[in-house]
Amino acid sequence: MWSHDHQQFIVHQLPALNDNYIYIIQARAHPACIIIDPAEAGPVEQACRQYGLHPTHIINTHHHWDHTGANLALKQMFGCRIIGHASDAERIPGIDIMVSSEEPPVIDGLDIVILDVPGHTIGHMAIVIDDALFCGDTLFGAGCGRLFEGSYAQMWRSLQCLAALPDGTQVYCAHEYTLANLAFAASIDKNNAALQKRIREDECKRRQGRPTIPSTIRLEKQTNPFLRPLADDFCREYAAHHHIEHTPLAVFRDIRQRKDRW
Repeated sequence: MWSHDHQQFIVHQLPALNDNYIYIIQARAHPACIIIDPAEAGPVEQACRQYGLHPTHIINTHHHWDHTGANLALKQMFGCRIIGHASDAERIPGIDIMVSSEEPPVIDGLDIVILDVPGHTIGHMAIVIDDALFCGDTLFGAGCGRLFEGSYAQMWRSLQCLAALPDGTQVYCAHEYTLANLAFAASIDKNNAALQKRIREDECKRRQGRPTIPSTIRLEKQTNPFLRPLADDFCREYAAHHHIEHTPLAVFRDIRQRKDRW
């Protein structure tokens, strides 16, 4: 378990299952305590005992079982209220509060923004609190989620939405997939010095037992192959090399399809 300081809150990062991360957001000046995407109850219960926390809310970025699996157990344990996207209410176990980008949750002590980011699933959302982004399975370290329900155009718009956040925004995604994603990135972006530097640094972190997450929006724009189509030079060179249409969406689609076969 690792903890990260922000001005108005602390983020406790809990490993779960094989490669998941659960996040607990502990407000500094208020009793609010939010669990993001609880895959299983055990790590959350242990962290709450260790830090003396009492969760008030659960927020699910989307309905998949490895993000909602502990909803009901934790709700029974702590009496916390469960928040999910209004469009996915029927698939969020125990949901109490339905939200969207137009109707974010109101939780004392935390200024929460909801971003609608369909693609991985239709009802996927991301949560922004100050300089922290909790993006579930939409954006990963050097990767993005598979398109299980949405279209390439939807996912590309969602990634553009996240890339438009301030460069210093901390990216808290839900899985430790970074090294595998970086290996793929290196196969299609061989001359990217920032990518090579990230590979060295993130390999060192994993050897030391540390997470590669959080990253930053700046780093993802520099090294994430699914955001690289935002750079016109990369987009033009990639399209010419692979004989595809020179548009960011076409390049993104081709890269996503190649990653699906990787």
